[in-house]
Amino acid sequence: MEMTANMNERMRRWIFLAFGTAFLALFCYSVEDMPAWGHYRGPYGYVIANIAVFERHATDTVNAINYDCRGFDTLNEEFILFTAVLGVMMLLRQERGEESASTIAGRVPDRSVLSTTIQAVAIPAVFLTTLFGFYIGLHGQLTPGGGFQAGVILASASLLVYLAQNTEAFKRITSHPAMEVVEAAGAASYAAIGLTGILLGMPFLANFLPLGETGDVFSSGTIALISACVGVEVTAAFLLVAFTYLEEIISGQVSER
Repeated sequence: MEMTANMNERMRRWIFLAFGTAFLALFCYSVEDMPAWGHYRGPYGYVIANIAVFERHATDTVNAINYDCRGFDTLNEEFILFTAVLGVMMLLRQERGEESASTIAGRVPDRSVLSTTIQAVAIPAVFLTTLFGFYIGLHGQLTPGGGFQAGVILASASLLVYLAQNTEAFKRITSHPAMEVVEAAGAASYAAIGLTGILLGMPFLANFLPLGETGDVFSSGTIALISACVGVEVTAAFLLVAFTYLEEIISGQVSER
């Protein structure tokens, strides 16, 4: 048995080296003819840069592309994330009749909290991270950022609470059923915005809101609204993944301290 296991390990290593070498060769071939840094060849970027401010009052062309020019593709990407999180939750769900989290071998007890000094530093860090997340999300149509980036930052703020405290503290601020509803609502809101345009006699995801003043937080019409919906979905998605993994590996019997 030991010899077979060693052979399997060697075989896996050789297979990895073979495919890794092939992938490295393809990667080097693909980047060989790339333009030098700062020398953009394609015309489409210049076109977007010229029309984004005029047509959508958005000074960040990346969000103008994501939520307008290729808004349908971004919608698909959001639902890919939604489906991936759903898959993780289904794979790691606890069936009825299974042993409780505290009795399964390999679970890590999470009864202790970190020092008072770390907790004192973590509290303002949570506040600043949350504030920065809202800033990135609300200004995505003006400066680099947007819903995807803001969602990751806001989810990180809740994880800081877990790092400074324990699983029980994390659970108190991230209700599992509530996060499921919030994630579904965020993903559905994106599609609902697109369908609203159809109901108003316009193409799917066409803008139907006032564009506002260029440079203002409430400019760009549906771009800012879609970015906010994406931020809600991404925040809930990352919190659900973190919550699910914590349930899988940590017993969380904090009340027994």
